[in-house]
Amino acid sequence: MTIERTFVMVKPDGVQRGLVGEVIRRLERKGLKLVAMKLVRLDRATAEAHYAVHREKPFYRALVDFVTAGPVVPMVWEGPSAVEVVRNLLGATDGRRAAPGTIRGDYGADIQMNLVHGSDSPETAAAEIALHFRPEEIVEWSRTLEAWLHEEG
Repeated sequence: MTIERTFVMVKPDGVQRGLVGEVIRRLERKGLKLVAMKLVRLDRATAEAHYAVHREKPFYRALVDFVTAGPVVPMVWEGPSAVEVVRNLLGATDGRRAAPGTIRGDYGADIQMNLVHGSDSPETAAAEIALHFRPEEIVEWSRTLEAWLHEEG
């Protein structure tokens, strides 16, 4: 079984609405392991680097303005197929179209104010983790219940 890491960030609207704990609860209950987390206010340069893939799109400036408007909670999660698992838990980017039972489907009603960001590939996850966390900020630890969550192999 290949263990993957992914980057998740509760955006300013999720922090303001008091949904940080709900995001963490859902990821933990799914069996993912939290290995890094902090509360920060992104500076403009970090936000621009984070969303660089959207630089030429018309919504880029508004996206950077939004994510720097308040505190965010960047996190690193670990588990089998972590990127795919998190993407499924988050739901579609537009909360109006996200399936009920997903985080965005249950709490989101907008495409920009969609509460949380999740990496879209293992490669993107590695780049986003490196942008937001120094290696020493990621905690290596073992859970005793791991054998009860995932089949070996």
